[in-house]
Amino acid sequence: MSPSSDGRHDFDFIFGDWRVRNRKLVDVTDPACSEWVEFEATAHAEPILGGLGHIDRFHADTFEGFTLRQFDPEAGVWRIWWASTRQPGQLDPPVEGAWRDGRGEFVCDDVLGGLPVKVRFEWTRPTPETARWEQSFSYDEGASWRANWTMDLSRPA
Repeated sequence: MSPSSDGRHDFDFIFGDWRVRNRKLVDVTDPACSEWVEFEATAHAEPILGGLGHIDRFHADTFEGFTLRQFDPEAGVWRIWWASTRQPGQLDPPVEGAWRDGRGEFVCDDVLGGLPVKVRFEWTRPTPETARWEQSFSYDEGASWRANWTMDLSRPA
């Protein structure tokens, strides 16, 4: 497979500036939480490592986040790490996956609130100027998933 089609460019759309509309459960670590909060944020992404990775910074009124994404050409997968000021000194375990048929799916195992959980990130691109990210957790080994955070990204005017 050539470098132009092996998946390393699947996230190139993310480069640049974004407005981010968020909808998030107040406590994503509580499987019973049903209270949602909505807030605005901004993000900026840029390539690193000769295009085999990129970073983005996320700024909301109450916290800042950082994403590192790296492509593994040998395995043909992306690994995505997240850190934020809400959990200083911690880097979440990477979700891993790939894009297929216009949808990116990235999964990992984690422990949240003392409970084992599968974490899933899903990416879609409804239009060339928009993108959508959704985080879901599964407490039953992937038999069912519950969305707990969505981000609708659009280019600033």
